[in-house]
Amino acid sequence: EVQLVESGGGSVQAGGSLRLSCTRSSEESDMGWYRQAPGNECELVSSIRSDGSTYYADSVKGRFTISRDNAKNTVYLQMNSLKPEDTAVYYCAAGPYIRLVRPRNCRLAASGDWGQGTQVTVSS
Repeated sequence: EVQLVESGGGSVQAGGSLRLSCTRSSEESDMGWYRQAPGNECELVSSIRSDGSTYYADSVKGRFTISRDNAKNTVYLQMNSLKPEDTAVYYCAAGPYIRLVRPRNCRLAASGDWGQGTQVTVSS
C-alpha cells in the first residue's frame, strides 16, 4: 500500500509563509496538493508531473511554488504571501495524471493515493 506523509502545516498571520512537505513511500509519480475549507469543495492547488511540469490554480499563482525531490520521493509546496482565504486542510495526492482528479470531497477521492491532510490556518 502506498503511503503519503504530509508535514509543515500550522498557523500563520496573513503575509506569512509556510512550506508543506509530502513523502511518498513508492517510486515517483505525478503529485499534487489539494485543499478543502469547511463548506467548500475540494480544490486542486498545484500539481507537478514526473517530468517537472507544473500546474497552479489561478488563486495561488505567483504566491505558491511546487517542487519535488525525486531521490527522496518528496514534493514540497512553498506558500508565500498567505491570505486568510488560504485557510484549509491541505492534502497531498499522487498517481498518474493526478491533475485530472477533481473530487468534490478530498477525503472521498476515488483515484490516486492521498495523505491524511494537514491544517493550514492564516489569520488576518
